[in-house]
Amino acid sequence: MKKQASYEIKKNQSLAKDIFLMTLVGPMDFSPKPGQFINIKIDGFYLRRPISICSFDEESMDIIYKIVGNGTHALSQMLPGQKLDVLCGLGNGFDLSLASGKIVLVGGGVGIPPLYGLAKELKAAGSQFSAVLGWQTGDQAFFIDEFAALCPTHGATNDGEIGKKGTVTDILKELSYDYYFTCGPKLMLKAVHDLGGNGQLSFEARMGCGFGACMGCSCKTLSGSKRICTQGPVLRSDEVIFS
Repeated sequence: MKKQASYEIKKNQSLAKDIFLMTLVGPMDFSPKPGQFINIKIDGFYLRRPISICSFDEESMDIIYKIVGNGTHALSQMLPGQKLDVLCGLGNGFDLSLASGKIVLVGGGVGIPPLYGLAKELKAAGSQFSAVLGWQTGDQAFFIDEFAALCPTHGATNDGEIGKKGTVTDILKELSYDYYFTCGPKLMLKAVHDLGGNGQLSFEARMGCGFGACMGCSCKTLSGSKRICTQGPVLRSDEVIFS
């Protein structure tokens, strides 16, 4: 269920280099699913900023974002008590009913947060799963302990400062799994997809409107172009075409 509402910032804290966690308090009756995202209006900026939901409860939700420009820098400067105009319940989220056997969650950078909410649901369901998390550098790493509390967790960094030196696919090649859920940069998604197997990919994309009107965030699939904001961000591995 999509809705627009005002949310109050309860917490806005640094997790790692250029990475922030924000807790928003407000109406949570839009029935969020892991993999869905919100679209935040930031005063002084024309376009909203789409950010994945990390986790949620009946009163609040956590989001994790990276400073990549002036908009997210302004967001990082906001204080508890300030309010944000938010479009909620966007995107389709992960479909747990399609997964079976040994599951692996594969996250890269700010693609990791939506997988945390998914991990909590898999844990509650008694599923067998592990996580592979990757970052460019060790000082950008976050949520390792949080994932490790839920499942066996492997880390990879390009500089080798944390976990294996390399990429998430270097670790995946050493693991046995039946199904995967992944979220991260497009190049990472393609690398995971190219390893084969069944899974679901959650795409990060620059968005204009965030609700399907502008066609600015399309992805090629076997059934034609799909809009990441409405028909995604989660797509099945067997339908995606990487060009």
